Amino acid sequence: MSGMDRNTGKALEGMADLRAAITDILTTPLGTRVMRRNYGSRLFELVDSPQNNAGAMAVYAAVVEALERWEPRLAVSHVQVAAIPGALQLALSGTYVPTQTPLRIDDLTINNKAQT
Repeated sequence: MSGMDRNTGKALEGMADLRAAITDILTTPLGTRVMRRNYGSRLFELVDSPQNNAGAMAVYAAVVEALERWEPRLAVSHVQVAAIPGALQLALSGTYVPTQTPLRIDDLTINNKAQT
């Protein structure tokens, strides 16, 4: 399976394609993809929610729910969230299932600004 870099248009394969897919899934608000309204994540609904234990669990659940539904090549093992004003900073780790290679993404930001 191969994809395309959202900034350059270049072809992506393997881990690079997986990273791009994860970013696309988590940074797409539910209900915004034409013909696929259930694609994306609930994270945008949680950006301004209280970041207590319950809020953190809701973020973890939204990440895992979206990735389990839309990205079968990833087995999520850990999600970290840090609340910053108007945004969520995520770090996640897991395994790239086809090769059993560990994966870590440290710099994923979800905010209420329009995605381009």
